[in-house]
Amino acid sequence: MSIFNLLQTGAAGMSAQRRRAEVTTANLANAETTRTPEGGPYRRRQVVFEAGRFPRMMSAVAGVQPPAVTIREVVADPTPPELRYEPGHPDADAKGYVAYPAINPVAEMADLMGAVRAYQMNASAVQAGKQMIQQAIDILR
Repeated sequence: MSIFNLLQTGAAGMSAQRRRAEVTTANLANAETTRTPEGGPYRRRQVVFEAGRFPRMMSAVAGVQPPAVTIREVVADPTPPELRYEPGHPDADAKGYVAYPAINPVAEMADLMGAVRAYQMNASAVQAGKQMIQQAIDILR
């Protein structure tokens, strides 16, 4: 694997983790949203990663292409909404219950911290690759 492939792989990881952080922050922002344009409460979303391959990346070992992470899709969590008894709420049903999103703020914050940390690790790998390229150029001078 060449050093330039390292940069591409790190960039793909950074992009995927950035999207994961965006989805997680949207979940946190909508934790109390009881009405959406689709109807019903907001549905928690999750990012589904997939090991992808860059088409032009070729390894020195028998033409094997190194994997890189991609986002396959963003899916809605199938967990049913949480019902709370609030008869005065405008979105309450006939029995006085309001459907709230099934979002646990603590779990979302842990997921957000994981995404940020993974982004930082990919950024560190890209920075190390850039430093190796610069050192190689300095040696050639």
